Amino acid sequence: MNRQRRRVAATMALIAVVDQAVKQLMLSWLEPGVPMPVIGDWFRFYLLFNSGAAFSMGENLTWLFTTIQLAFVVGALIVAPKLAGRWEVLGVALIAGGALGNVIDRLFRAPGFFFGHVVDYISVGSFAVFNIADACITVGVAVLLAAMFLPERTEHTEHTEAGR
Repeated sequence: MNRQRRRVAATMALIAVVDQAVKQLMLSWLEPGVPMPVIGDWFRFYLLFNSGAAFSMGENLTWLFTTIQLAFVVGALIVAPKLAGRWEVLGVALIAGGALGNVIDRLFRAPGFFFGHVVDYISVGSFAVFNIADACITVGVAVLLAAMFLPERTEHTEHTEAGR
């Protein structure tokens, strides 16, 4: 397995493990639909089960989101060796790790295999309720976009290391 594929796989696995562990903690700690204030009403834990995508859109399309997330996880491992730099690797790994965390819910949580609901529990202001996997997907998209539009600084790094 090449280096980039190992990095993507390791990052994906780490994110999925942390995401699932925190979801289990929240499931044992919170009551569904009952807010637990952390910083007043601005930041709170609020346990929900989401059958849709972001902002609960597409609640009747759980099977489609499961399929897309599975395809992205597999696709990330396939394209990993072709990624140009560390920031592209990180961006893809964050997105795929978040997708893996959420697809585990869709495969193994109620109401059933492939149609499970994602556990969401972070509520900030009036924004949608989300989880660690969702946050990783969002950060991953930002990192990947930055990597696509900002050149890697390999020239500077090579020049600096050559001068030592």
